[in-house]
Amino acid sequence: MKKSIAAALTAALAVTAAGNTSSSAIRYTPEELNALGSFLLGKSAVGSADLNSDSVCDIFDMVAMRRSFTFSSGEFKDTVVAPTEEYVNMVNRNVFSEGTAWLVQSGGAVEFNVSRARSVTITLKGDGSEKNDADHRPRYAILVNNDPVMTECLSESEKEITVFDIDTPIDAEIKVIHLSEANNGAVGVSSIKVNSDSVTPIAPTPEKDLYIEFVGDSITCAYGVEGKDQYEGFKTSTENFMKSYAYLTAEKLGAEYSTACYSGYGVVSAYSSDGSRNTSGLLGDCYDYAAAQGSFKVHWNHSSRPADVVVVNLGTNDNTYVSKDYEKRGPEFTEKYVELLAKIHKAQPEAAIICTVGTMGCSEMFPYIEDAVEQFRRTSSMGDRITAYLSATQDMNSDGLGSDWHPTYTTQQKAAAVLADKICRMIGRESDQVGLDVSADAEFTAALDKKVGADAATYFSEYDRSFWVNVVTGGSDANDVQAVLSPIGLKKNGKYNLSFSATAPEGSSLPVEVRNKDGSRIYFRGTFVSKGEKTPFEADFICPDDVSDGEFALFMGGKDYTSVTIYSLKLIKTA
Repeated sequence: MKKSIAAALTAALAVTAAGNTSSSAIRYTPEELNALGSFLLGKSAVGSADLNSDSVCDIFDMVAMRRSFTFSSGEFKDTVVAPTEEYVNMVNRNVFSEGTAWLVQSGGAVEFNVSRARSVTITLKGDGSEKNDADHRPRYAILVNNDPVMTECLSESEKEITVFDIDTPIDAEIKVIHLSEANNGAVGVSSIKVNSDSVTPIAPTPEKDLYIEFVGDSITCAYGVEGKDQYEGFKTSTENFMKSYAYLTAEKLGAEYSTACYSGYGVVSAYSSDGSRNTSGLLGDCYDYAAAQGSFKVHWNHSSRPADVVVVNLGTNDNTYVSKDYEKRGPEFTEKYVELLAKIHKAQPEAAIICTVGTMGCSEMFPYIEDAVEQFRRTSSMGDRITAYLSATQDMNSDGLGSDWHPTYTTQQKAAAVLADKICRMIGRESDQVGLDVSADAEFTAALDKKVGADAATYFSEYDRSFWVNVVTGGSDANDVQAVLSPIGLKKNGKYNLSFSATAPEGSSLPVEVRNKDGSRIYFRGTFVSKGEKTPFEADFICPDDVSDGEFALFMGGKDYTSVTIYSLKLIKTA
């Protein structure tokens, strides 16, 4: 069967090549090409996907589509279009009004493919926010084949931008994306001009199969992700949604996305400087709108693209209110969180829901979120399609801080790796785990060979996740006392980076292993040599097996009355 399909494809492509004459050209509309794409994704019946009118949707329709893109009409000419869904893929809660696609939310974008294009020109408009002071104008980027060719803040009410102007025609994917947030205005795309000799010079990018909605605050907006340090204040020029965990997660999973996110917003209270309840920025009040305020506060049609997964990352700003009286205000937060979950579920009834908090601290809020999730699980019958997890707090010592103590790009990347894995588990997709610390959920213990009298006291600190082993009797061999971290899952042929620091007597040489539980398979073996306080150790290795019960071990036996402390152990899957 595969050979016959390959033969048919070869013959069809040969026909395409031979038949590229102006008399044989058929121009298909973007709607027809989109219909074929939807059919190939299993989202529609044949219908208009039958491009060649033979009553069958098969490989020859794909050939027809290819011909439509690559066929030359014989002359180059300018095609000018409005950014409607006929020509562009609308990403996010964009608002189309009077011929302009307004990119409202963080990550709002239009995407399109151009064929045999020598030049592309895009006209942008401002909604008035381009007149803001220089630190509060909407920021955008233009990408060609996913490579940014322009990134700036909009400062003109109308601006014509030449994306490229070349002699040799090319096929390319173009994206215009809003990098800052809705609170600071929108970016309008009013027209697209393509100089091309293709019979189909411009068409929407194909719709992706997975759709994720992100509901959040400044962390989701990527507030200050490009800021120089925590002491720099807010600027839209340091906000970049393409460096948000949300965008990175969608990119990693090949997903479409939408956002409803605003800096300072919360569930029961927006950010409060004095601990009193601030109701001026509640996500529940604006979830059903394209934007929270201004001219784009129009009702959003959630059914325009049903989500497969909704991620809720809220509670950080609420903590400025709830922390003043957890006993009373914690349950109040939980009650409002349940109401928000009900609103989301009503809007996206088929979507799984994943809730999280903790990137900027505020782990005290997590039990109240867990309670809300459990309450909603019981009342909604969502079962295991709703869950919550505590995000790892940003590591300011290793990964730095962005503006106003917000996450850096490194922290956002780590958060994306964890979330992508959670989504894969939720929807039944295999996770590649790249970027994930596969040891994050493992626990430290001391393995002591008591047959030879080995004995040690241990202490694990939740504060800095350090593990202290005070050896009283070390036995006769290094194997007799081990600090063990388990269980650790590893993937066959996965590449891993092991890193930690440790404090041990200076000059100590302590064996290090990554192995399976019974020790019959060793995946990495090395030696840690202490140079005193918090000596770093780092190594890379490839695991030859799929392992569900792997272990890290640091050997410290053979000596009495010695002390070793392990800090910041991570086992990151790198490829």
